[in-house]
Amino acid sequence: MTSIPADRIAAIEARRDELQALMATGDLQGDRFVQVSKEYAELEPVAQAAGEVRRLRAEAQSLQHMTQDADDEIRQMASEELHANGEALEAADRKLALALLPRDAADERAAMLEIRAGTGGDEAALFAGDLFRMYQKYAEGQGWKVELISSSASDSGGFKEAIASLEGKGVFAKLKFESGVHRVQRVPATETQGRIHTSAATVAVLPEAEEVDIKIDDKDLRIDIYRSSGPGGQSVNTTDSAVRIVHIPTGLVVIQQDEKSQHKNKAKAMKVLRTRLYEQERERLHAERAGARKSMVGSGDRSERIRTYNFPQGRVTDHRINLTLHRLPEILEGEMGELVGALIAQDEADRLAQLDG
Repeated sequence: MTSIPADRIAAIEARRDELQALMATGDLQGDRFVQVSKEYAELEPVAQAAGEVRRLRAEAQSLQHMTQDADDEIRQMASEELHANGEALEAADRKLALALLPRDAADERAAMLEIRAGTGGDEAALFAGDLFRMYQKYAEGQGWKVELISSSASDSGGFKEAIASLEGKGVFAKLKFESGVHRVQRVPATETQGRIHTSAATVAVLPEAEEVDIKIDDKDLRIDIYRSSGPGGQSVNTTDSAVRIVHIPTGLVVIQQDEKSQHKNKAKAMKVLRTRLYEQERERLHAERAGARKSMVGSGDRSERIRTYNFPQGRVTDHRINLTLHRLPEILEGEMGELVGALIAQDEADRLAQLDG
């Protein structure tokens, strides 16, 4: 791994000190104070990592000099400490390199989770329900807030489609590698011959957009109000509360009918629309910057088969990183930490390798 040059480290620490001095003057007002404070908060952990690398490099030089000492005992001690220093410096170099990698601006955002049953009929809908519950359990364990935006239940149980908003610290950063086709292999309850069936569901995780991110002109929208259909309470089915929004420039369509209130349905539909438009813009910018090259983990291609849940063998396999965990029941109960951590680590390794390349 390429070491960060000493002059780059000095520049990082100098900028941190400059920002610190600016805030200490008390002269910053309004937006300027917010801007400087934000830059300082983002730079401080990078500067700390840089300072640790600088300290360990200086220590290594001193120890290297001591290995030439005339005293055997001092040479032995310096040699042992130099070995320990080398291991610490390698770890510090990696930490600094990771801190300097370009950050995904959406990492700290809330996310929109969309799950849809794929091939496999009723079994696919049941699996979509299992996935929704898995993410819900994981979110609860992380202390995130989960709000069901809309859902379409299957007659046999599970979901044909479920869309939820997940709010909390670092939601998108932890779940952004979940987008893709998830496959299940198991014996359905209705199977009399004990044969294993394969079904699938698609998962999309999109960073939620704020109104300031995406400006939507009213003239670009066609909004239809109509009577809700399907399961629901009496007022859901007997009032004109369902909302269909068409974004004319892109052709995106969002339908929302879960709420009894037309205004609530419209607000939820606009939230989904903003998020999908924001994701389109992110994908366009990513394609411009990355060209044809996609990272192994982070392509986000929702047509790509990314993971298999095999019930007979009790295993979950992520095909992108060749990771198999024989903990299927626990993972479906939301214990996804090992999977999430492995995907993040692989993405970091890929991006570091691209820097070195």
